[in-house]
Amino acid sequence: MTGHVEQAEQAAAPKRAMWPLYAAGFTTAFGAHGIAANLGHVGAGGVRSLLVLGGLLALYDGAEVLLKPVFGTLADKVGARKMMLGGLIAFALASGSYVLLDSPGWLWAARLAQGAAASAFSPAASSLVARLNSAAKHGRAFGSYGFYKSIGYTAGPLLGGLLVWAGGLRLLFAVLAVLGVAVAAWVAVAVPHVAPLPKQRQTVVDLARRLADPAFLGPTGALAAATAALSVGVGFLPVSGTAAGLDTVATGAAVSVLALCAALVQPRAGRALDAQRLSTRMGLTAGLALTAAGLAAAMLPTAAGVLLAAALIGAGTGVITPLGFAALAAATPAERLGQTMGSAELGRELGDAGGPLLVGAVATAATLTYGYAALAALIAAGPLVIVVQAARRRKLTSRA
Repeated sequence: MTGHVEQAEQAAAPKRAMWPLYAAGFTTAFGAHGIAANLGHVGAGGVRSLLVLGGLLALYDGAEVLLKPVFGTLADKVGARKMMLGGLIAFALASGSYVLLDSPGWLWAARLAQGAAASAFSPAASSLVARLNSAAKHGRAFGSYGFYKSIGYTAGPLLGGLLVWAGGLRLLFAVLAVLGVAVAAWVAVAVPHVAPLPKQRQTVVDLARRLADPAFLGPTGALAAATAALSVGVGFLPVSGTAAGLDTVATGAAVSVLALCAALVQPRAGRALDAQRLSTRMGLTAGLALTAAGLAAAMLPTAAGVLLAAALIGAGTGVITPLGFAALAAATPAERLGQTMGSAELGRELGDAGGPLLVGAVATAATLTYGYAALAALIAAGPLVIVVQAARRRKLTSRA
């Protein structure tokens, strides 16, 4: 019965229903990076203390780490569309609160509330991407969703900087408030109602067993590795570029190359998966290998090494992201999609924080070159594990 319901929903969902989901992905990315990149803009409402800046940066991500699995599970109970609408409206209210009440205390409160709201609508959007598309179209759907999310990450610092330059942090928060309302209205008009599906009672042991399954751990680990490499690339490649003699414009261009490659590769990787020109295992293996090669290229003390690293990291993560989410959707019962996507997003957030921490710690003890090497070795272990597991399965099959 569940399969028939799912097929009816997918058949009835028009293509225009996907655009609000893409807009939601852009909103969460733009909200995260647009503000984070401009909080330290002194003279336009920004903060002057590095300690306060660090706390504000951690606040948004901390809320996502704690709340995404919770809201993902709740989306399965009340409906992903309702959770999206509630999260977007809450995001708009959180942004608007700082516009009306411009003070340091309200900046902290608004940033925390923005992270909590994004934790509600982001997993719900991923769940709807899966439920409104048949399994044969998951690769393309998640590739397009990732493309627009990458555009938000890429454009956030630049557009946010222009808004802060024109009217301070309050103008940026005002634009985010309007964006949240506009996307919520678009969701209400264009996204069809997707009813929660009946599901069997799940104990804590059942949840732990499902999250420990290789079908979940493999794609989630690859997504975490991709996010770790992206975060390291954005944060540390400019340092390497400066050491190689590049100016700020050139180092900024290198980071843009990384983001652009990630954005352009995602839809193409998704289409290749749907057309069966690329398997999930082969794609994740290739993506992890490309990402590790990019980090290895960053070890070269030249401008060419920085640019090559940016291109390879962007391409590798662009392959991993849509294939990882498509694999999770394929291995998850439809009634548990929100919980799975929220838990997978938690893995990505941990990679986002863990990658820079690892590289920074090793770089402090040795040099940045060794920091890149440490993360490259860790990510390169992923393809080796996949190859060994595949060989073991073939051996067991031949014996049977």
